[in-house]
Amino acid sequence: MKATKVLALLVCALLLAVTVQSAHAEKVIKVGHATPETDAMHLAWVFFKEKVEARTNGDIRVEIYPNAALGNDRELYEAVMLGDVTCCSGSSSPLAAFVPDLFVLDVPFTFPSREAVWKALDGPLGQALDKKMAAKGIVNLGYWENGFRNITNNIRPIREAKDLEGIKLRTMENPIHMAAWKALGANPTPMSFGEVFTALQQGTVDGQENPYALIYNCKFFEVQKYISNTRHIFTSYIPVINKEFLDDLSDEEREIILTTGKEMRDYQRNLAVELEDKCRKGILDSGIEFADLTPEERSTFRIAIEPALEMAEERVSPETIEIFRNTVLK
Repeated sequence: MKATKVLALLVCALLLAVTVQSAHAEKVIKVGHATPETDAMHLAWVFFKEKVEARTNGDIRVEIYPNAALGNDRELYEAVMLGDVTCCSGSSSPLAAFVPDLFVLDVPFTFPSREAVWKALDGPLGQALDKKMAAKGIVNLGYWENGFRNITNNIRPIREAKDLEGIKLRTMENPIHMAAWKALGANPTPMSFGEVFTALQQGTVDGQENPYALIYNCKFFEVQKYISNTRHIFTSYIPVINKEFLDDLSDEEREIILTTGKEMRDYQRNLAVELEDKCRKGILDSGIEFADLTPEERSTFRIAIEPALEMAEERVSPETIEIFRNTVLK
């Protein structure tokens, strides 16, 4: 009888050990973002999930929560810093509330092309910003394509800076953006992204500004009369992972995450450009009036640079400002 009890105890102990070991072996990466499943952001995380799970033989499992199921951009970035969510991606602007040096990316009319953006963000400027993020407990997995932002509204076509006079424009809660819009004569109105469609529909605001993909996917063109190709700000998406989680992985697992992150970056950028072209066509096919600005017309908006840059300099470290001036404004 005693031998039977001892054997039973040994079996239970063995089962418990196996259970604990199995639970420890499987690590879960919880990913949150605020865009729909059709957006390149979500598809990039699906790419990441498939690659990571395959390369770790299922030891790391990736769960993706789109459509702001875990919170908006700002809430998600904070959750990743706290370790409540493992990964997230969103616009750089809300992240700047926690990593102020990112405000430098919000100075409008500074990047003439995508090539100029990637030269800066894949180079010294991006590396400097990565260090600032790491100091806050998050690791950047690679700057993503969000596209240049363009203005839609219900008042008039926006072709020159003077056309913005008096227009109530929804913006992110970002002081650099707001300083720029005020300099251009608009009335910037901060508002949560989830409230924008209804606000446009009800006339709470006259217009908004976003990349083509979001304007199309969120159907803003259905409640707006005009769209202008202002290309005023390139706001990168930034996918991040909790640094403590990453540091706790084995060297092999960590290398898989970082390598897959670089591949995800390239995948997302290429896919986003393809989708942007399709979304732009879809918006114009809807019948919305389109203003394609000439270089001369676009140059009238550059009066917004100085007040925005002055405000950025109050928040951004001198070393990052110097890199920005030497690599972007030179």
